[in-house]
Amino acid sequence: MERGLLGPVPPENQSQWSTVKRLRPPRWMPIDPYILLLLGTVGLAALLPARGTGADIASGASTAAIAFLFFLYGARLSTREALDGLKHWRLHVTVLACTFVIFPVLGLASRGLVPVLLSEPLFQGLLFLTLVPSTIQSSIAFTSIARGNVPAAICAGSFSSLVGIVLTPLLAASLLGSTGGFSADSLIEIVLQLLVPFVAGQLLRRWIGNFVARHKKVLGLVDRGSILLVVYTAFSEGMVQGIWHQVSPARLAGLLAVEAVLLAVMLTLTWYGAKALRFDREDRIAIQFAGSKKSLASGLPMASVLFGAHASLAVLPLMLFHQMQLMVCAVIAKRRSHDKVLTEPVPAEESRIAVGTGTRSG
Repeated sequence: MERGLLGPVPPENQSQWSTVKRLRPPRWMPIDPYILLLLGTVGLAALLPARGTGADIASGASTAAIAFLFFLYGARLSTREALDGLKHWRLHVTVLACTFVIFPVLGLASRGLVPVLLSEPLFQGLLFLTLVPSTIQSSIAFTSIARGNVPAAICAGSFSSLVGIVLTPLLAASLLGSTGGFSADSLIEIVLQLLVPFVAGQLLRRWIGNFVARHKKVLGLVDRGSILLVVYTAFSEGMVQGIWHQVSPARLAGLLAVEAVLLAVMLTLTWYGAKALRFDREDRIAIQFAGSKKSLASGLPMASVLFGAHASLAVLPLMLFHQMQLMVCAVIAKRRSHDKVLTEPVPAEESRIAVGTGTRSG
């Protein structure tokens, strides 16, 4: 039996643990290699931005990669699992409320920090960040590490992504106005890029679902590779447009401070709010990790459609928040897992064996 952080991993959790291992950095590395790849991608865009025909090719490739990613999401998610997840409607409503109600309210409240800590463009990007759906991969991974309700995390992340395909552009149109660049055409473009591939994956799951399940590593590579490609495309466009002169080190530090407070507030609200709503511990873990996160995979292509040439500056807050949430939630997940072991009662049979062993050794 394979061993996890705190002992053997049960057979029924092997698939979730494989996801965790792919997201977890090596023991000897103090920082997630993927964060280094993201920083390297931004550096590459700064030194060698895509221009002209190269920019068109990069844009087309990133669009295709994101569409393929959501196709794989659809092929992987069991229809029965999704229908069973609907029965836990209170949990999913709670996660959706955190993602699309509480987050945007906090985003709107941050307007009071303009121009002291945030510039107007950075505030617009921060507000867009609060409108983006929750993650799927990392929510599952951290819920599994913390020994929470993994099926609920799978369904919550998937439902959030599907709802966000329509709701995020509508919220952007309402809260960002003309800055967001929302139109009926942009909504159609987002639906075609994200929802249609997901539905196609669901329809073909009968024939390709088992193949996708056996090659989960491919999904992880497409997930991360597609995000890197979109980041390169967006930041290349920003370099060509020359918008990076708008961000000073002081503004960047202010943005990081605001996002740290935002993440801390959401992690606190999701944990203690779920407790006040009388969810059990496993559900509270799923709510905390699914309700406090924002998705790069969904947010980047939406920003490219909604913001156009200004997408690189608009997604900067989302990129920073995404890395911050990964590092903080990794620590919280391990602590939750450790607390679970400490608070689990010892079965009566094991207790008797331990006592007997102690007696014989004495």
